[in-house]
Amino acid sequence: MYNILAILFKYIFIIIIYLFIFSIIRLIYLDIKGIEGISSDNRVYLKLINRKESLPYKIKEYYSIDETITLGRNGQNNIIVKDPFISKKHFQIIEDEGDYYLEDLNSANGTYLNGDKIFDAVQLEDGDIVRAGQIEFLFVNR
Repeated sequence: MYNILAILFKYIFIIIIYLFIFSIIRLIYLDIKGIEGISSDNRVYLKLINRKESLPYKIKEYYSIDETITLGRNGQNNIIVKDPFISKKHFQIIEDEGDYYLEDLNSANGTYLNGDKIFDAVQLEDGDIVRAGQIEFLFVNR
């Protein structure tokens, strides 16, 4: 009787170890897939600085910036964030002749660039930190 239970527990333990290894491989794959989500042609993007797991809503790690993108809670934005501290239309990033500008869209809590609240359109530089609500993005322009 004890022999059968010992064998049964041994196989259950082995299955649990395989499931653990599988989940680690899956997390590594999803992390790599998120990095590859940015095309090599478009080297301008926003990278989430916050830990995704610490936020109470879903958000991607990277967002490519083509011409103009908007961020807010409204479903019509390019980047939709269900943060209660973010307005329906919070900010936009505009591309103009290769330069990128951050503009607050009269949000209730404001948009911050490198810790300073912005009031007008401000030119973005590589390495700038953009904050809206609880999230922070790193602006990358290569």
